[in-house]
Amino acid sequence: MSKSIVIFGFHPIQAQLETTPECLLKVWTLDNRHDKRLNTIVTQLNQLGVNTFPASKQQLDKLTKNQTHQGIVAEILLPTLPNQDELMTYVAKLEKSAFILILDSIQDPRNLGACLRSANAAGVDCVVINKDGSAPINALVHKTSAGALNQLKIFSVTNLARTIKALKEVDIWITGLDGSTETSLYQVDLTAAIAIVMGSEGLGLRVLTKKSCDQLAMIPMRGNVESLNVSVATGIALFEASRQRLN
Repeated sequence: MSKSIVIFGFHPIQAQLETTPECLLKVWTLDNRHDKRLNTIVTQLNQLGVNTFPASKQQLDKLTKNQTHQGIVAEILLPTLPNQDELMTYVAKLEKSAFILILDSIQDPRNLGACLRSANAAGVDCVVINKDGSAPINALVHKTSAGALNQLKIFSVTNLARTIKALKEVDIWITGLDGSTETSLYQVDLTAAIAIVMGSEGLGLRVLTKKSCDQLAMIPMRGNVESLNVSVATGIALFEASRQRLN
């Protein structure tokens, strides 16, 4: 069953307007702000019949739990994410070699949003997250993704290892990022139909997820840090794949 959440800031709300305006339920705007940027988006909302309401800064702060809202807040209907069966149907219809991002239990909504932003920028076909281990799609995911969330196909699956197995059965090569392997990401062929798997903050890939991968690769590092933030590592991996696939 669909539920509603509150999102805020110009990028998330503009992205919602451009992609799924039917999910916008109501919008609150700062009562003493009347600049061109806000007026433009309010005009668009009014043309679509979306209810807009003036609100004080205190009211907006309360709605967003004191997050930076830029004077605009919206309640949106959050559609149920499609499942594994729908993923497999989607992949079967792709007209080019699949380029998929799988996120294994990313628990920080900011990291999840940043991963989705990188996925959109790198041109992935879709993103797969696990239903029970991942951060929920909330306002912080919307804001951090900077609108990318609305542009991506995202699938939520119950059993990630089972989903990986199903993808392998349709000849998609599964590459997991893991710091303990000696194989460099830059030595791996990422030009075929692939899914890149990223593990959670701190723990990395879960044991069963790791065992399900066809190969593991690591990002070579020259400094003193032991690991990268998962969203940074995701960006590096996806853009290496994107670079290879353009050649």
